[in-house]
Amino acid sequence: MNMQQQSIAFIGGGNMARSLIGGLLQGGYQPQHIRVCDPDPQQQHRIESQFGIAVADKSDRVIKGADCVVLAVKPQVLPAICSELGKSVQKSSPLFVSIAAGVRIASIARWLGKEYAIIRCMPNTPALIQAGATALYANAQTNESQRSFAESILRAVGVILWLGDEDLLDAVTALSGSGPAYLFLVVEALQNAGEKLGLEPRHSQLLAMQTVFGASKMALEANESVAELRERVTSKGGTTEQALASFYRDDLPGVFIRAMTAARDRSVELAQELDKLGD
Repeated sequence: MNMQQQSIAFIGGGNMARSLIGGLLQGGYQPQHIRVCDPDPQQQHRIESQFGIAVADKSDRVIKGADCVVLAVKPQVLPAICSELGKSVQKSSPLFVSIAAGVRIASIARWLGKEYAIIRCMPNTPALIQAGATALYANAQTNESQRSFAESILRAVGVILWLGDEDLLDAVTALSGSGPAYLFLVVEALQNAGEKLGLEPRHSQLLAMQTVFGASKMALEANESVAELRERVTSKGGTTEQALASFYRDDLPGVFIRAMTAARDRSVELAQELDKLGD
């Protein structure tokens, strides 16, 4: 079956679900093959009016015949949701794709009551504008066709990569999951420094944002490594060299390592706490 003819049931119609739906429809996915369950009447109306797809307040109304069920709800409600779903999909055995942060596959399988094909994803917030970065991990029950199907869903909102170890999703959380906040902090710091040096706030803000955007675009499109790009724009004895020397004296690389290690460790702690839900 053509992947664009396979049906997808979204459990939860929040921001990330709507981003995925929008990306799928932009990529040619037919609206009749997408259904959404959300108990909030306002969310239902928003989804129906924005996308023209079927929406219901009960999961059993959307998962019947679904090839893929996307779990797009808050982690705290996932045990009850999975317990309900597990009773309805025993015969059909769809692929489950979870974008619930921090919830391990073993917990999802336990709550579902059976070892289904499950793919766990860690997207980040730029997925809301189809510029996301998503890491995926699939359990042993997932076949190649299902992996490709999950890829087609997540590629609708950005780049994807597969991991061979689920535990690495904690490192992904520390890098790309929390990473947008780090870059926002960098923009803030650039803007504030520009103002201290005499620039008007609106000028400093625009220059800071465009500089971060332009540098990221260059890095994505270049054949060289980011280290080579940095060296290319660092003239010996010039202004950039002076600024970088100051960064190194303040151990900027070490600052990032310590910060991301703290984020990774907290991700592990949260996952352990979420594992206990539903017990």
